[in-house]
Amino acid sequence: MNRSIPDSGITTVEIYTWRFCPFCLRAKALLNEKGVQFTEYSIDGDDGARTKMSERAGGRRTVPQIFINGKSIGGCDELYELERNNELNELIGIRN
Repeated sequence: MNRSIPDSGITTVEIYTWRFCPFCLRAKALLNEKGVQFTEYSIDGDDGARTKMSERAGGRRTVPQIFINGKSIGGCDELYELERNNELNELIGIRN
């Protein structure tokens, strides 16, 4: 059996979301499936938090916005693209 094993290095994952956003739910589902602990910032109706997210994300205002070790990787589509290209595990500290 080939299982993913979390690496001993500490990886921080942050995700800015809206509660009922389908893309946010999909991104969180992938992270949960991989056993990744993440900090979620639910920014529904919070213009200040959205501005902070946008500043961190290079001006992008859509949700979700995902950060791995402080670096913006984009949103749900980009997260799944990293997964398809077999790059996500390395970014989040999972080794096969």
